[in-house]
Amino acid sequence: MAVRPISITGDPVLHSPASEVAVVDDELRRLVADMFETMDAAPGVGLAGPQVGVGKRLFVYSWTDDEGESWRGVAINPTLWQSPLSIEPLDEDDSESEGCLSVPGERFPLRRADGVVLRATDLEGDEVEIEAWGWLARIFQHEYDHLDGVLYVDRLEHPFHKAAAKAVRKKGWGQPGGTWLPGVDHLED
Repeated sequence: MAVRPISITGDPVLHSPASEVAVVDDELRRLVADMFETMDAAPGVGLAGPQVGVGKRLFVYSWTDDEGESWRGVAINPTLWQSPLSIEPLDEDDSESEGCLSVPGERFPLRRADGVVLRATDLEGDEVEIEAWGWLARIFQHEYDHLDGVLYVDRLEHPFHKAAAKAVRKKGWGQPGGTWLPGVDHLED
């Protein structure tokens, strides 16, 4: 296992739809092990293939809810059903604040569906289905977006979209080839 560099916004792999995973083999298992190690070192709660430079439809996740239940797994070639979005005003506190390892150190509020159903294949080739609410639903939506070439900052509304674009420009991101390595690079918040 190895920690892999994480692509920063602007790299083409982050802004293009990922390809289906054709076969679950030892090479894919090594990639998934590396993705877990990278996500844990970052630290993060999810990491998609495109974020480590691999344009394949898979992501890993690891999160513990308020009741102490742990969720850790891999989703290969996932599909995602989302509940309708709330029409309530956007809450700017931490309940809707989101960050991304490919836009490191930045956090902005983003409206997400409260609930989702994730269907995917695991590393054994078995079909899995998870009904998720709250933060786990947010994690699944965020990682699923990566597979379609969408970063959370692409979904932000004004004035947060403008603030995110300013932060990207200020840090010199938005160009191909930008990466950072968890445990080695210490990016400013």
